[in-house]
Amino acid sequence: MIPLPQFHDSQDALPCVPLPQSREFARALALLGAPLRRREAGGVTWQARERRAGIAVISRGPVGAEADRHAWLASIARHQPGTVLLEADGFGPEALRQAGFWPLVTPASLAMLPLGDNGAMRAAMHQKWRNRLVRAERAGLQIIRKPLERGHWLLGADAAQARARGYRPLPHAVSVAFAQANPGGAVVFEARKAGLPVAAILVLRHGAMATWQTGHATPSGRRLNAMNLLLWHAMTALAEDCHAMLDLGLVNGDDAPGIARFKLGTGARLHRLSGSWLRFSALAPVARRLPLRLAG
Repeated sequence: MIPLPQFHDSQDALPCVPLPQSREFARALALLGAPLRRREAGGVTWQARERRAGIAVISRGPVGAEADRHAWLASIARHQPGTVLLEADGFGPEALRQAGFWPLVTPASLAMLPLGDNGAMRAAMHQKWRNRLVRAERAGLQIIRKPLERGHWLLGADAAQARARGYRPLPHAVSVAFAQANPGGAVVFEARKAGLPVAAILVLRHGAMATWQTGHATPSGRRLNAMNLLLWHAMTALAEDCHAMLDLGLVNGDDAPGIARFKLGTGARLHRLSGSWLRFSALAPVARRLPLRLAG
């Protein structure tokens, strides 16, 4: 197995940082002319996007110890003055309400896959998922690993898939910029059969964490369980390079039950986010009096 190039940012003091809060993501957006503003206070760090009308968007931040994060939230007006849209992670509705936030979007859940010893990762898989992996390993698939390039067929296939399924993925320009700003950080794992591509996935690497960005399989690739084999190769390669966690993205059992089963079949843990919350300084006192049943 060809190892991944060494890719660690020693400036990230904490072992696992979500993609939107990583320095790698900030470098990608800066390359696109949409820089994030990075701040530090009270033992935590956070990155915010400045939107029109002066709204600061903080996605899955801040990063730090649990007690420091809650202290930051309680003093949000001092740390991040003005209007704040917080895509919250790790905060309860009562704490958010007391900090003056109004609920906008109900919480979603992510599939978070711990990485480590190959035997332990394989043992954590659901039996059916592992059986499909074994069949894929015997299917004569060739796995190619390479940096993301602007014209890779996966990007076009992902765009067509998004239109067909009615969802909006992260713009491909961001993925390409991520690859350009972080050499070795955007990795494509591609499966081929008889020399022809049948499936591919894109993984973004940031600190000790990595994020499954997108994936696509042709009908032939699905029959051969190529996605199982690709993800397994990604898991082992990332673990060998000391990545500790792979974020497999949103889990939506209602709209995409098959995708949810695939993600959770890996042994991933369900991680519930805290929803999207908005804070207007003038209305913060009213938000604190909002009935808790309306804030959850």
